[in-house]
Amino acid sequence: MTRYLIRRLLVSIPVFFGITMLVFLGVTMAPGDPLMMIISFEDMQRVTDQELDAMRHSLGLDQPVPIRYVKWLGEFMRGNFGVSMRTRVPVTSLLATTIPNTLRLSVVALILSLLIGVTFGILMALMQHTWVDYLLSIFTLAQWSTPGFFLSLAGIYIFTIELGWLPAFGMLTPGQPPTFIDQFRHTIMPATILALHSSATWARYTRASMLDALHADYVVTARAKGLRERAIILRHVARNAALPVVTILGLSIPGLLAGAVIVETIFAWPGMGRLSVAAAVGRDYPVLMGTVAVAAFMVLGSNLLTDLAYAAIDPRIRYD
Repeated sequence: MTRYLIRRLLVSIPVFFGITMLVFLGVTMAPGDPLMMIISFEDMQRVTDQELDAMRHSLGLDQPVPIRYVKWLGEFMRGNFGVSMRTRVPVTSLLATTIPNTLRLSVVALILSLLIGVTFGILMALMQHTWVDYLLSIFTLAQWSTPGFFLSLAGIYIFTIELGWLPAFGMLTPGQPPTFIDQFRHTIMPATILALHSSATWARYTRASMLDALHADYVVTARAKGLRERAIILRHVARNAALPVVTILGLSIPGLLAGAVIVETIFAWPGMGRLSVAAAVGRDYPVLMGTVAVAAFMVLGSNLLTDLAYAAIDPRIRYD
C-alpha cells in the first residue's frame, strides 16, 4: 500500500503541473488586455502610452508567456499565489475566504446526492420492472438532462418569487445577525440544485450494481440456504454493489466543482466558483490560477482517496 501510494503521488505531480500549464497558456493567450479591465474608461482617455507600458511592466505582462509561467510556478512552489491585479489583495486571502464556502456547499450537495441517488437506485433495483422503477427512471433521466442554470432559475422563480419560502442570493440575509437557521435557508436551494444532476448518476449506477449483485451466484446460494431476504441484501448484496458506486464518488467531485461555478454565480454564493468566474471575466490571471490550482489538487486528491477506498471495501483488492 505504501509503495502504491508513493507511485500515485509521483504520477500526480506532473499531472498537476500539466493542468496548471495548459490553463495558464489558455488564459494568457485568450483575447483581451487585463489593463482594460483594471483601468476605468474615464482614466483610459487620459492615460498615456508610456504609463500603460509602465503598468504592464509592473504587472509582468510584457514578458513572454513561458517566462511568466515559470515565475508563477516558482512563486507557487514557495507558497506565494500572487496578488490580484484588480483588487491588489493577496490571492491566498481570497482563497481562504471562498474555499470554506465552496466546501460547505459541495459537502451538503454531496450528502444530498448520495441520499437521493442511492435511495432511488436501491428502490429501482429491488422493484425492477414495476411502476416505481419506471417512475424513478423517468425522474432521474429528467434530473440528468436538465441544465443546472435552468433548475437554478426555475427554483428562484418558484420558491423565492412565487412562494417566498427561500432566499435566492448570498449566504446570509443582509442587515440581520448570522444564525444557523438563516444560513441553512440560504443553503437549501443551491445545494439541492447542485445535487440533483449528480444524484441521477448515483441512481443509475446503484441500480445497475444492485441488479448485478442480486443475480450473482452467491445470492442464489444464500437464498437456497434459507437466509432471510433482508440479511442477504444487507450482508451480501449491498457490500458487493458498493464498489462500483465508490468509483462515482471520486468522479463526482469534479462535477460538483464544475457545477458550483454555475450555481454560485446565479445564487451570488461567495465561493471559489464565483471567484473564478469573476477572475476569468476580469482577466485576473493570479486569482484564476489560484482557483485552478486548488481545484486540481481537490480532484487529484479525491481520485487517490477513491482508489484507496477500494481496498477498504473489497478485501480482494490489494495494492502491493
